[in-house]
Amino acid sequence: MTIKLSKVKKKQLIESIKRYFEEKLNEEIGDLKASLFLDFCLQEICPSVYNRAIIDARSFMEDKLSDLEDTCYEPEFGYWEE
Repeated sequence: MTIKLSKVKKKQLIESIKRYFEEKLNEEIGDLKASLFLDFCLQEICPSVYNRAIIDARSFMEDKLSDLEDTCYEPEFGYWEE
């Protein structure tokens, strides 16, 4: 699955990468290098993060669904309870 970004979001990420390189690594890089680095991250790193997020979301939903019966259960035929 390819992660697609809007032009605005991609521009923001490129600017963030350039700032990171300048502030943390004391190295200035241009738009091309920042864009290539972003493309690498999207292809190589992001799928692992995305997959972990899907696993976490599924686990969360399964926990909520398993608790559904206890949370939403209504006793039946309560009129004749003694």
